[in-house]
Amino acid sequence: MREDADPSIDGRRRRGDRSRQEIIDATLALIERDGAAGVTHRRVAREARVASSLPHYYFATLDDLLVAALTTVADAFSAMIRAVADGGGDPLRGLAEVLVDCATRTRTLGIAERELSTLASRRPALVPTARRWRDDVADIGRLLTDDPDRIEAFVAVADGVCTAILLGSMPADADRVQRALRSVVDPARNSE
Repeated sequence: MREDADPSIDGRRRRGDRSRQEIIDATLALIERDGAAGVTHRRVAREARVASSLPHYYFATLDDLLVAALTTVADAFSAMIRAVADGGGDPLRGLAEVLVDCATRTRTLGIAERELSTLASRRPALVPTARRWRDDVADIGRLLTDDPDRIEAFVAVADGVCTAILLGSMPADADRVQRALRSVVDPARNSE
């Protein structure tokens, strides 16, 4: 720290960062429980147990708040998927485990991603962030095939599998998810 730096500024910045994160976490909790339509600045403040003016202070519009929440979700998904892509292990298995995890253990992320991706179809400001995790999944697909049609189908299957697990229409079974993903990029091996 510089000699002339005021330590109270760093403390205020940390408290501000913590308050901002609490507001985002409250937003994600509301999305999981009530859907994106249930998010208002007032409800977020109540959920976060902060002054009703604080969400407005950090996020002037509801779109700003939803973009921040979506960015948090996209960053978390992206980090998990990038770890698979860069990890050197079996990318199909790694992605299957991430998808199962996001639909079960970290269910809030999976639900928020679904809600906010749907919202992005109506709010252009959300589109670039909503597409990020799909772009990362496509990068894993490119490790497995250079066929652009298969890569596109791979992303669609990953997206659909996550939704199916969240809906309970597909078991949260990494082996089964891995087979579904493989059926797109390596169908001959899946029939073995």
